[in-house]
Amino acid sequence: MRIIVAITGASGTIYGVKLIEELKRIDKEIDLHLIISDTAKEIISLETEYNLHDIEKMVTKAYDNNNMSATLASGSFRHDGMVIVPCSLKTLSAIANGYAGSLISRAAICSLKENMKLIIVPRETPLDRTSLLNMLKAMENGAIILPAMPAFYHRPKNISELINYIVGKILDQLNIKHDLFKRWGNDKDS
Repeated sequence: MRIIVAITGASGTIYGVKLIEELKRIDKEIDLHLIISDTAKEIISLETEYNLHDIEKMVTKAYDNNNMSATLASGSFRHDGMVIVPCSLKTLSAIANGYAGSLISRAAICSLKENMKLIIVPRETPLDRTSLLNMLKAMENGAIILPAMPAFYHRPKNISELINYIVGKILDQLNIKHDLFKRWGNDKDS
């Protein structure tokens, strides 16, 4: 399985890091490609205890977001899913409006034009009309919009369980089995 993970400059970079960790925990042989925007690199250092070197060691290959000649910039780069987590509203706008100004937006646009799975995880609130319209445009072009909106029916006891819920929802969209959260009704149906 080949997955692209992109982390952009929105708060919530921990979601991207935890997704990478979970993918590697589930399948050490996964072909995992990573793009981190410059702003995301700063936010990772502000919001988490992770450093860029340790994150890059977990993936098959890491790419510079400005490298428009990278293999990911072509529709011929086949994959099983691209996840942008978190996705800044700037990156969402670029994707929705076909502006391939970075490797992240170019790889996302290629994913859509080649009918490969693209999961966009916006992390912003409240949302303005333009951002909502951009989500609709991206969805109409084939993207899955999965906002970072954790649920509470599984009674999370800490922040890690809230993060795991979102990562689990992403894995669901990639059709990857996991046990990151208790599903609704599982104890009632048995």
